[in-house]
Amino acid sequence: MKKILSIMYLIALLPWSYASAQQSQEFGEFEIHYSALNSSFLTPEVATAYGIRRSSSRALINISVLKSGEAELPVAVSATVVASGRNLTGQTRNVEMREIDQGDGAIYYIGELSVRNMEMFDFTVLVTPQGTTEPLKVKFRQQFYTE
Repeated sequence: MKKILSIMYLIALLPWSYASAQQSQEFGEFEIHYSALNSSFLTPEVATAYGIRRSSSRALINISVLKSGEAELPVAVSATVVASGRNLTGQTRNVEMREIDQGDGAIYYIGELSVRNMEMFDFTVLVTPQGTTEPLKVKFRQQFYTE
């Protein structure tokens, strides 16, 4: 059976406005890629395969960590990922992140949270790549729309 498309590949297939929400930040030899979107944009097959609840009122956060080095292209590395989101009314939600290792060199960290229509979150993600002790901090803002 063919492997299910990776979440990052799936995001690249979304309409341009959502795919362009994929962002990254560099920290020396590490590059952190991050995105957040409504889980309803996932196909039912991908959501089922990764145990994600599809809903316009559920958001999915996706983090990947790449390390540049001797290889021509950066490689995915394992990390400890801790994420939280704070909405504009000051409510903070911790987002439980879990690792997805596809075994083909692709490693992702995903987390889910409930969202309301037009709710905006300021996310803080602390990433500690394997073999390091200092967390790398990524902050980003995302607004969600429900149906």
